[in-house]
Amino acid sequence: MKRTVDGEQKISIIMPCKNEENTVGICVDEAMRMLAEHGLDGEVIVVDNGSTDASAKRASEHGARVVSEERPGYGSAIRKGMSEAAGDLIVIGDCDTTYDFMEAYEICAMLSGGYDMVIPDRFAGRIEKGAMPFSHRVGVKVLSFLGRCRFHTDVRDFHCGLRGLTREAADKIKLHTDGMEFATEMIAEGARCGLKIGQMPVTLGTCKGLRSSKLRTLRDGFRHLAYIFKTTSHQRR
Repeated sequence: MKRTVDGEQKISIIMPCKNEENTVGICVDEAMRMLAEHGLDGEVIVVDNGSTDASAKRASEHGARVVSEERPGYGSAIRKGMSEAAGDLIVIGDCDTTYDFMEAYEICAMLSGGYDMVIPDRFAGRIEKGAMPFSHRVGVKVLSFLGRCRFHTDVRDFHCGLRGLTREAADKIKLHTDGMEFATEMIAEGARCGLKIGQMPVTLGTCKGLRSSKLRTLRDGFRHLAYIFKTTSHQRR
């Protein structure tokens, strides 16, 4: 049976953004098209995280609501977006065109159908050639394995940049991290709170614009690793 979204629910799509002027407009258009094609009430929030280019202007021109977050970091930007979101269902996605926001409909449908959080799995879907370096593939798989063991969850891809949760779940979990380890914290908190976490295949594509990667393999990997082994969030009840 095909999953659908309750038409009474509002969708908030959050895009953390730093110097993405070449791609943010494409992603906003795609997210808007997904909402329109499915007749959904929704908003696109672009969180400008200290851009020095025209990212904020481009996002606004394409119809997004732009908010600013001065504290640097992926986690800081998303937490700001979640605090601004008015939706019953919240989707989080990178605005570098590596994810297809048309696939966000399935995330919304799963959330509408009873899941509290949805973490897509790139390895179960399709990874375009050149979209994920070998070192990242290995790192993600190792860190995801450690995360599954540590937080007692079956989530296979801890670092997927397209994910979602309900407003109720967002209000229940406690999120504090500022950097890329936020992706791990979100899952750890979901497991701690006993949330129903769904998974689905997703496509990871190559970036369609000129940009330099914000991922720092060793630095970000160690931040995830430190969170996994040092955090006590999963023990708080």
